[in-house]
Amino acid sequence: MSDELLHDPSGPVLITGGYGTVGAEIARMAAVDYPTLLTGRSPEKGRELAAELGSEVRAWDLGDPTPFRAGVRAVVGAVNDPDDRVLRAAVTGGIPYVDITRWTARLQRAVTVAALLRPTAPVLLSSAWMGGVSSLVAAKLAEELGGAERVEIAVRWDMADRAGADSVEFMDRLGIGFEVVDDGRRRLTAPLTDARTVRVGDFPVRVARIDTPEQFTLPLTLGTSTAATRIGFSSAAATRALLALRGTGFFRWAGGERWAPARRALLHSPGDGGTALLRVDVAHRGRSRSATVTDPRGQGHLTAVGALLGLRRVLGADGSAAPEGVVFPEQHPEPGAAAALLAAHGVRVDLAAEHDRAGVPAAA
Repeated sequence: MSDELLHDPSGPVLITGGYGTVGAEIARMAAVDYPTLLTGRSPEKGRELAAELGSEVRAWDLGDPTPFRAGVRAVVGAVNDPDDRVLRAAVTGGIPYVDITRWTARLQRAVTVAALLRPTAPVLLSSAWMGGVSSLVAAKLAEELGGAERVEIAVRWDMADRAGADSVEFMDRLGIGFEVVDDGRRRLTAPLTDARTVRVGDFPVRVARIDTPEQFTLPLTLGTSTAATRIGFSSAAATRALLALRGTGFFRWAGGERWAPARRALLHSPGDGGTALLRVDVAHRGRSRSATVTDPRGQGHLTAVGALLGLRRVLGADGSAAPEGVVFPEQHPEPGAAAALLAAHGVRVDLAAEHDRAGVPAAA
């Protein structure tokens, strides 16, 4: 017997992983407008949150073959779905679906699975950085410029911030090469290479390449000939240490499960909270625009805001008609209006003057 989700337009929004670090943020936001159903492996951990929100919490362990059934209006995937159980159940049930958890290879598989199932409801694969916020802002800048030949994203990861286990699993792929598009040519590159220093907000940050889904989707959706996402850490020492480890080959020879605790300890040192900060640069036909995205409530909150925008998108509740079939966040018909909704949740998007390719603002 398989999982069965039925479409109930008056039912709750189902949030898988709905009481985790990011899932709880999504649940609090979604519960303002919709009844919610929270699921996870250990529902007792979510009972306090469910009581706070007036929500239901149920067990759905994606590693346990026990079938799950519910009637829901939409599904938000906030926990890894390694066997596509949630995706299949949502698409088969004709239910609007948003996923924010997939790294590139799993997103590519999800596109294939969804296409084969021929979805009748929207399937928004919004795993670009911070729940698709990076791609949405890139689309806004591309709209202003009339296109996007280059999109470069620089992330400052705040090591004092809270981070869930799924966030670390997303990043724990530093020994695996990935495909990128540079100057219109596809090539393989390695994580933590092509390092440079970029000013992100008030901070000069040493950043290097990391595998993220927008580097796969933006060339397909916006026609970019170069798409690059790089990451650096709020601790310059931590960044230097990771780059040095990469130089020794550590992430290649320590890539198995035996070394997983050691690798993840390097990436997962969550604190009590920090600030999410990223910069998006878009260039087209000799013109360029830059935006800095700041969320003082942290990376989990910003990711949840991205998920909420995605939920509103697939429900047609953001002023635009709901999309059809499989889509990505940057395909929003009005990205500027959608990005403006970030401010309602305390997220600041600061637009800069045109700048040069080194990331230094051009003189006025």
